[in-house]
Amino acid sequence: MSALRRDGRTSMSPRAGNTGPHTLAFVESPVQLLNVLEWAHAREPAVGAGLTLVVLSPIDPMTRGQLRRMAELARNDGHEVRWEEARGGAAAPFQTIGGLTGLLRRAGRVVLGDPFSRYVQLLLTITKARDIVVVDDGTATMEFVAQLARGERLVRWHRKGGRPGPRDLVFAPVSSAARKRLTPSERRTVEIFSSMPMEETPHGVTVTANTFAWTRDRFGPPRITKGADMVGTSLVETGVVDGDRYLEAVRTLAKAHGATRYFAHRRESTEKLHRLAVETGLEVVRPDLPLELIARRGPIGRTILSFPSTVVHTLPLALSGTEVRVAVCDIDPAWLTENASPRAQGFLSGVTGSARDVHRLAAVSAV
Repeated sequence: MSALRRDGRTSMSPRAGNTGPHTLAFVESPVQLLNVLEWAHAREPAVGAGLTLVVLSPIDPMTRGQLRRMAELARNDGHEVRWEEARGGAAAPFQTIGGLTGLLRRAGRVVLGDPFSRYVQLLLTITKARDIVVVDDGTATMEFVAQLARGERLVRWHRKGGRPGPRDLVFAPVSSAARKRLTPSERRTVEIFSSMPMEETPHGVTVTANTFAWTRDRFGPPRITKGADMVGTSLVETGVVDGDRYLEAVRTLAKAHGATRYFAHRRESTEKLHRLAVETGLEVVRPDLPLELIARRGPIGRTILSFPSTVVHTLPLALSGTEVRVAVCDIDPAWLTENASPRAQGFLSGVTGSARDVHRLAAVSAV
């Protein structure tokens, strides 16, 4: 039964009969929350409703809206959801961490979606949980696994190479301690729950496949339209791909395949999307849920066009058993900005090349 707490958070009491270790999950994005629900679904009845989902809310309105919708789905499954305004001012991090310390120290299992997050790394140094689970945060999981296997410091793939900055150096002790928490030991198990392909598996880490069974169970099958839909990416916003080259590539790809709709990534800027709609004629759709759920709910085009991103791995799983085809277009090296990380092209090529059950398209000409 749900209740409104004095602090404004909505909570739900766990169902009786759960005897396993209490699980505390930290999420900062809708996809992370989705994958926590997938993990809990795969673990039922062992997890049951002994799961408390802590949403470390970002500032971005689009992300917050999707997280609100995902939080309702979690509550409908009987999980407790705790919403934290973790970035609501200078004092917010201290208040959030202070309020979570007791829960962290009592939790028997901690689930997290972004091991690169400094917020999550700081929380990891507090927990005494014997079980740590990392669920997908998109393609970043591939890089995390590789770095953990090689014993490297945790750095997001799209960050420009070079020496650590001043903030990195200040935070280095916390990051190092968090990395130790993410390394299996006699006192701690580590599981990675992922739909991503992994070339390297860290020693002692258990890897479990995410098949999107919860998504297929709750949504669909979708109504399939005759046309094509396109999936947006935030590669321009992260400084990897040039904005003009990206818009021209979208226009060329949409024209070649008859795409009519463009599903925007939650991080794409309003200005870019307005220009894209004007210059390409595509209908820009801002989804209220992660694309895996939108596609499964339908209607969805018979062909889904994408650049290298998480969805080229997840959509074929979510749409398993349907006639929808996922096609991925390579990123031309000429599209990369001068600020792109030296690792960017190789990483993006790996995302495309390792995708299963997709149709691979050559990079389109964008001049």
